[in-house]
Amino acid sequence: MIAVLLDPDKYTGSEQVPYREIGKAQPDFIFVGGSGINHSIEDFVLALKQHVDIPVVLFPGDVQQFTPHADGLLLLSLISGRNPDLLIGQHVKAACAIATSGVEVLPTGYILVDGGKQSSVERVSQTQPLSEDNPHAILSTALAGQLLGMKLVYLEAGSGAAHAISAATVQTVSEGLSIPLIVGGGIRSIQQIDAALQAGANLVVIGNHFEAHPEDILPFTAYIHQWKP
Repeated sequence: MIAVLLDPDKYTGSEQVPYREIGKAQPDFIFVGGSGINHSIEDFVLALKQHVDIPVVLFPGDVQQFTPHADGLLLLSLISGRNPDLLIGQHVKAACAIATSGVEVLPTGYILVDGGKQSSVERVSQTQPLSEDNPHAILSTALAGQLLGMKLVYLEAGSGAAHAISAATVQTVSEGLSIPLIVGGGIRSIQQIDAALQAGANLVVIGNHFEAHPEDILPFTAYIHQWKP
């Protein structure tokens, strides 16, 4: 499957959300969120729902990035870092609102992997990404998330990563897990998509590339939807 990641802060002023491209391509999900949002997440989600009929899933950086108008919520715990606010602190602040909202909650172990440059997640969270030179540490972190009851694991190279997470790392983690694996960050081509899927990714997330090249949403989505192992 494929998710288009939209950061509301990237679509202000003259920048327009590519509603036409998204509607035509019909990706499986639209993820909405970012490391720090200065504009209303609720207004953004409501506008999306007026234009496209695709599940909108929140991809929050903090408690302020929640709205009951979304279809789902990746309840992220940054298990690759040791910042208590992003392991449990933000979750406590939002728990009552989330529990009474009716939004589907997907507990997700979020793992930041070195993508070759400092990411906004690394800067905001004040945590270090895991190195691909130590795949055992990445797998152990993913397994710890699974054992803690996470329903998904998300391997993230970071927004605008210099390179995507390697197929070898994706395969190592995928083969060790029994829950779905999401992979994102630095994916810019069908070849990279194919490598991630061949390695065992269940869902590929693309954000930055589509901001610059919305015309690729259709061929990338079409490729994933016809893909067979």
